[in-house]
Amino acid sequence: MSAAQLEQLPIKIFADGADLEGIIDLCRQPFIQGLTTNPTLMRKVGISDYETFARSVLASVTDKPISFEVFSDEFSEMRRQALKIRNWQDNVYVKIPITNTRGESALPLIRDLAAEGVKVNVTAILTRRQVSGVAAALSAHVPAVVSVFAGRIADSGVDPLPVMKESRQLLEHLPQAELLWASVREVLNIFQAVDCGCHIVTVPHDILAKALKLAGMDLEELSLSTVKMFYQDAVASDFRL
Repeated sequence: MSAAQLEQLPIKIFADGADLEGIIDLCRQPFIQGLTTNPTLMRKVGISDYETFARSVLASVTDKPISFEVFSDEFSEMRRQALKIRNWQDNVYVKIPITNTRGESALPLIRDLAAEGVKVNVTAILTRRQVSGVAAALSAHVPAVVSVFAGRIADSGVDPLPVMKESRQLLEHLPQAELLWASVREVLNIFQAVDCGCHIVTVPHDILAKALKLAGMDLEELSLSTVKMFYQDAVASDFRL
């Protein structure tokens, strides 16, 4: 599937990652309409200075939404960080986890931030109950993203599609809130997100590359290319019987 075809899908594709070069390159692509990152992705690429990294990203990402996550476990400090992150640039959304590590609800903080006009991206959501609580906490007048981790739901052996469809309904009364399909595991998830009516799907850089290469490919052609791959690898290994 070409980049132009991806751009025509009835969903916003956000790139998810923390590789600065990759972020900047993908941001230039018209089919990428926003970006996300998180502390785990940042740690994987060796980032140690959070604000320096964020400001390096924002020097290039100026006109597409991008989410940066708070990293405290205390709600008062989350609030301080959220207000600071919000002020970095107009296109910034602040990621707030649905709970802290003790399982205490972040809904009061989300409600306060939304009331103050902070664009939040509520993250690590996995249940209908959590979505319902977020829907009640958000402001109808302030843009927000509700990130449901469909991939992690599927990892637990539960079909995420009913959860995502119901989540979409729970947000119907919030014209500025967007449902995001998070934790994409395979190219298929992009099209499942479309079918569920999600506004956004956030896709890791490697899955984006796979989508550009394989999505929409004729399956007979894909079968042949797979056979060729096996043959070429066997020849390269000089296998003999």
